[in-house]
Amino acid sequence: MPKQTLIKSTSGIRGIVGAGLDPLIATSYGATFGTMLKNGRVVIGRDSRPSGEMFTHAVVAGLMSVGIDVVEIGIVPTPTVEIAVKKLKAAGGICITASHNPAPWNALKFFNHLGEFITPSQYKKLDRIFNAGKFAYRPAGELGTIYQQRHWVDEHIRMTLKAKAVTRTAVRKQRFKIVVDAINGAGSVALPQLLRALGVSVIEINCKGDGNFVHEPEPIPTNLTQLSKAVRRHKADLGMACDPDADRLALVDETGRPIGEELTLTIAVKQVLSKISGPTVINLSTSKVTADVAAAMGSKVHYAKVGEANVVETMHRRRAVIGGEGNGGVIYPSFHAGRDALIAAALVLSHLAAEKKGLSGLVETLPTYYTIKSKARLPIDFKQRLSRFEKRIASGLIGQSRLDRRDGLRFDFDRGWLQIRSSNTEPIFRLIVETDDAKLSQVLSKKVIGLFK
Repeated sequence: MPKQTLIKSTSGIRGIVGAGLDPLIATSYGATFGTMLKNGRVVIGRDSRPSGEMFTHAVVAGLMSVGIDVVEIGIVPTPTVEIAVKKLKAAGGICITASHNPAPWNALKFFNHLGEFITPSQYKKLDRIFNAGKFAYRPAGELGTIYQQRHWVDEHIRMTLKAKAVTRTAVRKQRFKIVVDAINGAGSVALPQLLRALGVSVIEINCKGDGNFVHEPEPIPTNLTQLSKAVRRHKADLGMACDPDADRLALVDETGRPIGEELTLTIAVKQVLSKISGPTVINLSTSKVTADVAAAMGSKVHYAKVGEANVVETMHRRRAVIGGEGNGGVIYPSFHAGRDALIAAALVLSHLAAEKKGLSGLVETLPTYYTIKSKARLPIDFKQRLSRFEKRIASGLIGQSRLDRRDGLRFDFDRGWLQIRSSNTEPIFRLIVETDDAKLSQVLSKKVIGLFK
């Protein structure tokens, strides 16, 4: 297998196991993180990938070697690690997960003492220490210790049920029947357990938690055919799917139709804004439907670069009450400042209970846009191509537009918007085209791809 380059950002250190990401690198990053923190405890959790146990041992060894105590909490959703860091007043946390990436991948996600992704400045410091290779190793008598705690999923669920915008009694009265597809990932126990605590009848598929990804793990419509069939077969009210680390949630309506991961955020935003007023923050790759809904409810909408750390930083700065990313990543900061499939599920059900509509009926009340998301392998000369593309598109493909360069290139025009950017998590670039007409979106998507190539 050819050697691959690690993908490094505030979203984590990602690579293919045995072809770029190995135990030596994981141990070095454990020592790097501990050297940066200097002292205190670090919470370690992981998703269910078979390589996760190996990398847990490697990371723990690195942390202990520089005198850091470790609280190891097992296979848990990424947001559970964030919650544990904050509740334990730990110095930081690491979740060993490659999120939506395919099974051969794994990654280290780093969290600061707030239980939030490390900031860009903290990431730069981490990178400097790693590259210098000068770690604060301790003598035998000063090594860190390791403790195991296995109650944090229960605590996560308890906190979710108490969240202000979650209407537990109203949801229980609806007696929802829901099919859950957890891709045998870290949400396999947590999501069904939360739903049952809300009085939901749960049908589980792919909830063994053994890391066997029976289909592509990203919860996008093309990967939800098994869930769609199960919803129809069981005559369920809806289906819910999460990614391997359960920080993203996608929905399937009662007819078996995937409604798109974008609308998870839209519905959650509606629910929170119905209870409390304040700003909303979304990333630059999020559908306009969420911005429209938030604005109609009197919320000021702000945009951030893609990446949880960027969205959270903007939410703090703007004092947002709700926000997230259009990939199904809901962030409810009064609960905790991180994407979370469990709070997303509770907010969606709370809103369905309030509206007393089926999911398909609720979707019909939302603005309609036609979105096409494409991706392709990242070329070496991506930045040069992006510059040439900017000049070409400005020559009249979409007419007058407003350009945002914060995250790749995003063009907003009368009938919609388009964005082209490199991924933070995979060696690919992404194109999103969204307009008010299906044919227009298709035509623009094909033309943009042609121009970019």
